[in-house]
Amino acid sequence: MKRHLSLAALTVALMCGTAQAQVSVKVGVLSDMSSLYSDIGGAGSVAAAKLAIADFAAQNKDVKVDLVSADHQNKPDIGADIARQWYERDGGDAIIDVPSSAVALAVADITTQMNKVNLNASAGTTRLTGDACSPNLVHWNFDNFALANVTGRAVVATGGDSWFFITADYAFGHDLEAQTSAVVKAQGGKVLGGVRAPWNTPEFSSFLLQAQSSGAKVIGLANAGGDTINSIKQAAEFGIVRGGQKMAGLLVFINDVHSLGLEAAQGMLLTNAFYWDRNEESRAWAQRYFQRMNKMPNMSQAGIYSATTHYLKAIEAAGTDETGAVMAKMHSTPINDVFVKNGKIREDGRMVHDMYLYEVKKPSESTRTWDYYKYVATIPADQAFLPLSESKCPLVKR
Repeated sequence: MKRHLSLAALTVALMCGTAQAQVSVKVGVLSDMSSLYSDIGGAGSVAAAKLAIADFAAQNKDVKVDLVSADHQNKPDIGADIARQWYERDGGDAIIDVPSSAVALAVADITTQMNKVNLNASAGTTRLTGDACSPNLVHWNFDNFALANVTGRAVVATGGDSWFFITADYAFGHDLEAQTSAVVKAQGGKVLGGVRAPWNTPEFSSFLLQAQSSGAKVIGLANAGGDTINSIKQAAEFGIVRGGQKMAGLLVFINDVHSLGLEAAQGMLLTNAFYWDRNEESRAWAQRYFQRMNKMPNMSQAGIYSATTHYLKAIEAAGTDETGAVMAKMHSTPINDVFVKNGKIREDGRMVHDMYLYEVKKPSESTRTWDYYKYVATIPADQAFLPLSESKCPLVKR
């Protein structure tokens, strides 16, 4: 009898031990750490991931998380090499962030080949959930369709019905121009022309003069980061806005507005997935981030916090870091956190959520540093993002 009880106790102990076995996972933040997008990604992206890991670890002891980071230098071959090294040599499980669409597509391809997890919070190309979609990837934040759809519609609705584009000459810029042109034309507007500017160029004068001479009411900036900042600053020097034309920044981060100053950026309409001053929850989280970085988080950094948290919770719920099980859990679980409410991951890998239209405040309307946006409208998820019925993703059931 005693022997049977002892064996039973041992069996229970072994079962409990198995149930509580710790899962070890390695997450990599792959970003621009030193160039054009380092202010909107870079160290801030790493800080957001660290904050998510710390918050998760405080409540979940059965998952051990190791975080690494690297600079892809905005070069697809370097990004792909780092991804392969992390997966093959270093035992990496997931890559998060990856600004720059060309790099994002290269990393997504490696991730699919290696059957790992890719959570993209910073690239704009719609190909990530279109023809290049993957069961291993989730596009977490904005994309070019949402940016074009929300900002383009809003600008045309306020009278901006003729456009000229200054476009970053790589995958992201080309896609954003195409998406916005389609929206402008669908709303009855016209595209009078465009010019493609080299990536990370300091000099926009010739491009701005072409835009100015086009007579277009709106100069659409299909660029990001330092390129957006430089083009808006130099447009102010040429007196383009004073002359009656509007500048439409199609991808504008709060870091860009901070660098430009409200005098230069005031009145601009922009689309964001997250604003630090949206509500009490966002303000509380942003203050914690601010303590680490001495600046407020942008939508990519808030998205990285959200994506990292959801991924780790899926591992905890699945009891494993095996890619298929974790992705299934992520897809089946709604996302509710500081970044998004009632978000869900579609079969094409698009995480759909509400988007927000803001207007940059006048200097007289701002009460403190980082108080930059006026809320204009909420665009529901089903109106902001490309309908699943129009997706080119081969994973979508027809």
